[in-house]
Order: sequence, then C-alpha cells, then structure tokens
Amino acid sequence: MFRPASRVVAATGLLFAVGLTTACSTGQESVAGGDASVAPVSGKISITYLQKQGDQEYFVGEAAGAKAKAAELGVDLKVVNLGSDANKTISEVQSAIAQKTNGVIIVVPDPAVGPQVVQTTKDAKVALLTSDDQICATGPDPAACAKDDLVARIGFSGAQMGTEVGKRAGEEFKKAGWNPADTRVISAWKQDVTVCGDRVKGAKEAFGAAVPGVQSIDVATDNTPTGAQDKIAATITANAGVKHWVVWGCNDENVQGGVTALQNAGISADNVIGVGLGAYLACKNWAGNKPTGMKAALFINGKDVGALAVQTMYDKLKNSKDFPKEAFAPTTMVDPTTWQNAGVTCN
Repeated sequence: MFRPASRVVAATGLLFAVGLTTACSTGQESVAGGDASVAPVSGKISITYLQKQGDQEYFVGEAAGAKAKAAELGVDLKVVNLGSDANKTISEVQSAIAQKTNGVIIVVPDPAVGPQVVQTTKDAKVALLTSDDQICATGPDPAACAKDDLVARIGFSGAQMGTEVGKRAGEEFKKAGWNPADTRVISAWKQDVTVCGDRVKGAKEAFGAAVPGVQSIDVATDNTPTGAQDKIAATITANAGVKHWVVWGCNDENVQGGVTALQNAGISADNVIGVGLGAYLACKNWAGNKPTGMKAALFINGKDVGALAVQTMYDKLKNSKDFPKEAFAPTTMVDPTTWQNAGVTCN
C-alpha cells in the first residue's frame, strides 16, 4: 500500500491513491453506485455509517474518524454497529432510508447481502458507498463480479497490503536464517471475503519471490482471534515435525490467533514469524517487552478510512462529484521499535 514518511501527514492530509477510473453515470455503473438517481442536497446532509464488528479496535477508530470529519463538514452522521448479523444489515439500511438519510456508507458483515443493499438504496434514490469490504450489485460474490457492478469503495488496497506483509515476512525469514524445508507458512483468512483473498494472495506472491521453496498451508477462519487460534492449533498438531512457522492472514486477529496457538503448542518465539495486518492487536505483544512471535505488522488506521469515506460521500451529495471506483488510505509497516512513534493506538 502506501508508506508515508509520517502518520501525521497521512492523518491530516488523507493522502490517497485512486484506483481505476471514475464511474460513469450510465449503464451498469449507475446501478452499482446509484449515481443517476441521486440528487444533490441543498440543505444539511445526513449520512448513515453501517459497520460490521463495530466494537473491534479498527472499526472503533473508523467511526471516530468518520465522526470527526462529519463534525468538520457540518454533516449529521449516525453510526450503527451491525455486528456479524447479515439480517440486521438489511433492516438497518431500511431504517436509515425511513429516517431520510441522504447517503449510506456500509461495511457489510456478509457480501451476499450486496445486491439487496444496492437495490434498496437505488429504489430510495439514496447514495451508496462501501468502506473496507466490497459488495457487488448483481451477485453475492464480489470476486465473481464484473468490475462495473462493484460498488464504489473506500479502504485499503488488499493486494498492496498483502505485498507489504509478504515482503516483511521474507525479510524476517532471511534474518532468521531458517531452512525452507523445515518451515511452514500459515495463511489464515475468512475465505468468502474478497479483500481477504487479495491480501493473502499478495503476501504469498511477495514472500514466494523473496523466499522460494517454503510450503504454505491455507487455513479457513472466521477472522477472529479465537476462531483462528482453534483452526491453526489443529494445523500445528497435524504438522508436528515442523520447526519454524511463518504466519500471516487477513487481519491482526488471524495472526494473533496463530501466534497464540503456536505459543500454546510450545513453539518458542524465536521459531515464529508473525506479520500482522492492522497493528491494533500486534502492539499488545510489544507493550510488555516480552519475547513474541509477532515480529511486525502493517499499520492500517481506521480513522483515515472513516474520514475519507465521509468526505467522499459529502462531495457526492453536496457537489455531485462522482465516486471514485476505489480510493485508498495510507499504511505503514511497524514493529516493536517503531509502533509507538507511528501513532498506533493500543488499548
């Protein structure tokens, strides 16, 4: 992704790269973005931000960034925690429309609800923007979706994030001097989430280019620490002869679960290279100055995404500025020696 020299620059300037081209206002792109049917707002703008897993550290930060930007712009913002409930997603979209919201920003718990969310907002002439995870206007699986049918998204580049994780894992592997033959890589992620697949693929390709010959094991999880820990523990048991382990995944939760499972299995921190994605859990391993298998993490700041999403929606509703197909907030790699200066919040 993006490695600014300073997180202060990233947070204040919200420097971002725009992926692909701006959506047109005709054809299928108007279905995905609802552009053709959304009128500019002359008075006070109302936006509803619907988030999955709203109590998770990253999404807490995202909500805070969104609220701060909304206050700056004079926008009436409502943030709703969807948890992991796909059914609540639809009812909350309907509730937002009933409350006369002008725009919906959404992080879906399940991409399968995408077509219904798109159609519901389109029928109500309400602008729709996603953050973090993609949804498709015409089917349940964004990975199988035509590009023109993907709803405009604010977030991070999964491929670039994964590439940075894989590169750092390769650097740590070379520093450790391990033998590829007695090393295994664990890739852990929720396999129906498109952006997770992009991240893991990027990590595999970057690591493989730097360190050929290391066998990789894919582990399907629910993207939670305990879920990842349970699944990875079973993987460790099935591979008892492995001496060294590299762990990455869709998010910090997967890597933390893996690092914990390896620790519980009696694998020393010196034989584990965990590279997190988020840094909000990774930092807890570093705060106590104890040996840990969590060697580094890519810092993704939810505040940047929340603020950028609200600004993007505001520009659309106030000035009829077309949504970019994708816009990305910056990231930076951190480790036990740099995370505090990078501005990682560790609660």
